[in-house]
Amino acid sequence: MTFNSLVFVAFFLATMALYWTVQGKWRNHLLTVASYGFYAYWDWRFLALLIGITVIGYWVGMALEASVTVSRRRLLLALSALANLGALAVFKYLEFFVDSFADVLDRVGLVADTPTVNVLLPIGVSFYTLQTLGYTIDVYRGRTRAEAHLPTFAAFVSFFPQLVAGPIERAEGLLPQLRRRRRRLRHDDIEDGIGLIALGLFKKVVLADGVARVVDTFWANPGEATTAAAVAGVLGFTVQIYADFSGYSNMARGLARLLGIDLTVNFTQPYLSHDIGAFWRRWHISLGTWFRDYVYIPLGGNRGGSLRTALHLMVTMLLAGLWHGASWMFLLWAALHGVWLVGFRLLGSPRPRHAGPVGRLALIGLTHIGVTLLWVVFRSPDLDTATDVFRALIGQGGDLGDLGDLALVMGAWVVTLAVDLLHHQRRITREALDRRPLTVGLALGAAAVAILVFAGTAPVPFLYYQF
Repeated sequence: MTFNSLVFVAFFLATMALYWTVQGKWRNHLLTVASYGFYAYWDWRFLALLIGITVIGYWVGMALEASVTVSRRRLLLALSALANLGALAVFKYLEFFVDSFADVLDRVGLVADTPTVNVLLPIGVSFYTLQTLGYTIDVYRGRTRAEAHLPTFAAFVSFFPQLVAGPIERAEGLLPQLRRRRRRLRHDDIEDGIGLIALGLFKKVVLADGVARVVDTFWANPGEATTAAAVAGVLGFTVQIYADFSGYSNMARGLARLLGIDLTVNFTQPYLSHDIGAFWRRWHISLGTWFRDYVYIPLGGNRGGSLRTALHLMVTMLLAGLWHGASWMFLLWAALHGVWLVGFRLLGSPRPRHAGPVGRLALIGLTHIGVTLLWVVFRSPDLDTATDVFRALIGQGGDLGDLGDLALVMGAWVVTLAVDLLHHQRRITREALDRRPLTVGLALGAAAVAILVFAGTAPVPFLYYQF
């Protein structure tokens, strides 16, 4: 039941109609039931895991609120960490570590036929476990009060617009909105909600899905590709992963606004960043701030000198890479970003305000190129594939390629950057759009036509569903 499916449209319209019909506390009951139905549609077998994580988080939060001794509070927090991180360890990493250990045994000749395990990955588990763990940490620290109403807490954990791919919400941001009994649908909610959904659909259906075929074709056999095909494949994935994930986030925020809820902004034009530090402050913001507040700062943050700071950065980035999936390539991708971040922090970088217009553009371009090249590591299943991609980029591949694919990808890349630039210059705000009704009408018409045209292609699942 993806956001761009007719099944979801019917589900959401029915949920929205009931939501604004019932009153008070019953809205959170409805949200919980609807969210569980949404999740069960994917795979009803994992609904028990979601409910179990919710019950444990609720009980730990209430127990923390009632506890006064330091030892008991630490024990409760450890229980929450064990439940949430344990769920991640079993469902997301057990198979990877068992297979890796078996491969090591096989390579050294100790065991010829090692056993393996096959574990299905529950959709959204990486998101709702971190959200629940963050809640219990905040209650432990006294930053938020425990939620005593179980349906409200259940709605907080399972809120379906952001359940399977974020943003990862904080208790202090989402819970007060769910606690509010007198919610009403305002004109601004409708206008902003529909606008966000339309923008998200355009990013997903036209930009991300539009280049998906090019990306998949290239990565299926990168060693035989021309340089043009390699550029199309690599730049295409740069467009795809951003348009796909930011498109989901836009739609999640838009759907939530139509239910009177304001979710966290998860992207702020990351490809316009002038350095790698700015990129990570603008990319998947809810995950970045989660690791900052619950990993980096507790480790010591910027305290303890340059070497300690570098160590804290590297540990945080490696854990963030591992969060994306059980793969050595994700760890390598995170390590390379960590080295870049450490180098940026230790060596410094030209300040954009002192660089002038050309210098700022150069800094943005260099950062964008670096991020794009590191996406090769992220997308490749192994080092051999990544090596083939880089060889093709420098002209050491084969002769398979289509210049039409490159033109398609370049067009999508230009549109992606143009949309971000308009946002950056605050050209896409309610006030700015109200002053240009004709321009807005033409843009919406063109976007609608593009969505309808590209909607006829084979649907592509959202990329972050697999994380």
